[in-house]
Amino acid sequence: METLLIVDDDVSLLETLKMHFEEIEQDGQPRYQVATATSAAAGLRAAQEAMPSVVILDMMLPDRTGLEIIEEMKGLCGDARIILVTAYHDMETTIRAMKAGAFDYIHKPFPDPAALDLVVERALEYRQLSRRADEVHRENAAARLGDIVGTSPLMQQLVKEIGKVTGSHATVLITGESGTGKELIARVIHNYSYDEPRPFIGINCSAIVDTLLESELFGHEKGAFTGATAGKPGKFELAEDGTVFLDEIGDMSLMLQAKLLRVLQEREFERVGGVKRIKLRARVIAATHRALVEEVEAGRFREDLYQRLKVITLQIPPLRERREDIPPLVKHLLERINEKVHKRVTRVPGEVMERLTRLPWRGNVRELENVLTRAVVLAPGDVLRGDDLPALESTTPAPDAGRNAPPAAGAMFAAPAEDDASLIPTLEEAERQLIARAMTVTKGHKGRTCQILGISRPTLERKLQKYGLAQGQSPQVHTFPVKDAS
Repeated sequence: METLLIVDDDVSLLETLKMHFEEIEQDGQPRYQVATATSAAAGLRAAQEAMPSVVILDMMLPDRTGLEIIEEMKGLCGDARIILVTAYHDMETTIRAMKAGAFDYIHKPFPDPAALDLVVERALEYRQLSRRADEVHRENAAARLGDIVGTSPLMQQLVKEIGKVTGSHATVLITGESGTGKELIARVIHNYSYDEPRPFIGINCSAIVDTLLESELFGHEKGAFTGATAGKPGKFELAEDGTVFLDEIGDMSLMLQAKLLRVLQEREFERVGGVKRIKLRARVIAATHRALVEEVEAGRFREDLYQRLKVITLQIPPLRERREDIPPLVKHLLERINEKVHKRVTRVPGEVMERLTRLPWRGNVRELENVLTRAVVLAPGDVLRGDDLPALESTTPAPDAGRNAPPAAGAMFAAPAEDDASLIPTLEEAERQLIARAMTVTKGHKGRTCQILGISRPTLERKLQKYGLAQGQSPQVHTFPVKDAS
């Protein structure tokens, strides 16, 4: 559901438009949630509260003009598309409106509601395309060589090996514990291997059931299986002459391992249900946190596929083996986190940095980023507080520690022992606790909560109702450990 804000001092028109948009459905569900305002001041307040996707803004309002507030409106509701409407037909105002950043400029009275519907839908489409472009930009930006932070001997050696790898298109196997940054390394290799942009297509082999993974990799033809109402290209086809990144390949079934081996040997594949041979033009980079030598010995991974994959092998060291890299890594991550949650936590006291360097970091860089994110969100000023970090003992339980003991205070993002399944919350419980904590930090400000959690206002409203966190309720917030999902 998209949130639509309509700002117009014509109350009759306002109610008509509200009813019109609220009656529109998509897949049997309401398409829009509509907020309204009759003045510029009320419109700005509504924009901050509702975080709309599209704003229909009247040019002439009682207190200010639409042109006067368009910049403020854009600042309050981010990437919302703003459609200005007016009863006046003059070229100068149209030019000024578009120059000010309006998505479109339409005139009253509206000749056909469907015409307005079309403009709103087009605004949503462009907003989605813009978000996807921003996402691609962030993905590419996150794969610069400068984002491989560390000057330790282990990292210096890894960077040298990456430099050698980018000079060829040989298959690469990246190994390392969960959270060490295997996908980042793969993206760096990809970006530095080509002079012009090419597709980077990734897939997590452990996140898709075996019956669907084959279709995801190779694609399928119409009618290949129940539900295949149209043909669909797979990852190998979409990658064209770029890179296919197979993450957690150690979790792939033996049946698919055999098919992948044939593809790597013959450099050709077929869609599921198809007969046409498609040339594999992409480079293959695989990654795993498993020790594939041991998997081969146990009969869970094909030795011939392992030999085919490890043409070039890169081993990423765990964070605990390069503790001298933690201070620069903390600085780097804080810059990224501050930008994401709109805060300026830049100061790290010496005792806090010392504590960060001593933590075991079983979840590696991913765990460090999670811990820092939580600490930044909770920090009242520009100083990273030690109170918001996990206790040293919270991530290093004694061998005889009770399985049902509660997690230590502040250990919200600390990874439990691998066999300590009793401390892993359900996804719903984890989500409920995060939302409750975010609402506490923002003192119930829903717009700010949406920004921190990266969700829309309607989504937040639904989840508040679902988890009983609506206004007036004060659920007890507990900390909990989160197991590394990768």
